[in-house]
Amino acid sequence: MEFVEFPKIHRLSRDIVVTEKIDGTNGCIGISDDGTEMFVGSRSRWLSPGQDNHGFLTWALFNKEELLTLGPGRHYGEWWGQGIQRRYGLTEKRFSLFNVARWGEARPACCGVVPVLYRGSFSTGAVTLCLTQLVTEGSAAAPGFMKPEGVVVFHTQGNVAFKKTIEKDDAPKSMQVAP
Repeated sequence: MEFVEFPKIHRLSRDIVVTEKIDGTNGCIGISDDGTEMFVGSRSRWLSPGQDNHGFLTWALFNKEELLTLGPGRHYGEWWGQGIQRRYGLTEKRFSLFNVARWGEARPACCGVVPVLYRGSFSTGAVTLCLTQLVTEGSAAAPGFMKPEGVVVFHTQGNVAFKKTIEKDDAPKSMQVAP
């Protein structure tokens, strides 16, 4: 039997980044190593004509030249807005990148970035404060929208993300009934 080393256990009390969890559909822009080819996907598959995901493929192809500037690799984000999940009161769709450590102002103009609500040491109090802020002030991604979904907590040392929703967080998604 091949020996498999037990994985390192990361310390919980390290830095986290809390972002708003936007209720849309996952999107992926894949750029080839040479930076010339673009692939467009959802959370679980590459998209193709006739198998789009709420118009994400169509949007990406329209913005291909700009999206190629993301550079080689896979760039994940949320495709959200008009006609998708909560809609956020928008009359258009938007793509917001997840990697807040990489993407700030220097990104393609056609892309946003999920809003950062907190950066600092892990604390359940900080996460609770971010959720309370969303409940009382509304979405940071779409100001004025008062039914945001929740937060994503990214643990930097563990390189793992967790989500916490404002409503029905204790129930598995498979057990939730659509409104």
